Amino acid sequence: MSTSKIKSVVEQLVTPFLDDNGFQLVDVEYVKEGSNYFLRVFVDKEGGIDIDDCGRISEFLSAKLDEADPITEAYFLEVSSPGAERPLKKPEDVSKAVGKHVYVTTYEPIDGAKEFEGRLDSFDDGVLNITIGRRRHAIPYDRVASARLAIVF
Repeated sequence: MSTSKIKSVVEQLVTPFLDDNGFQLVDVEYVKEGSNYFLRVFVDKEGGIDIDDCGRISEFLSAKLDEADPITEAYFLEVSSPGAERPLKKPEDVSKAVGKHVYVTTYEPIDGAKEFEGRLDSFDDGVLNITIGRRRHAIPYDRVASARLAIVF
């Protein structure tokens, strides 16, 4: 089964449980690192997620995966918080990040750059407005390759 199909199946299996328990699915990864495969599920909730939450979700998902058996090779299941530099995968994630420090890459240069790190001032009509120093950049969402929260040191 392809990686994208596995991710889709995992999302379908876990989303009802997450919704019923006040969690939000942030991302699903299925990757090979060395000789091992890892299925990583990143989850969050209002106020943050803790180790007990991750354990409950992991137990639920593990049972569902055993039933559905979508993955043929041996793998490690990891359920965790997306961390301080959480990815912004969906437009809703970007909207929630307004007012925060973000790091954005684009598919092609905008204003002569493909990387932007600064404050997300707004996200209106499909455009991210990011201020870096005194300069403001308007980045169309459809040109964003990746986006995440960024920590300011």
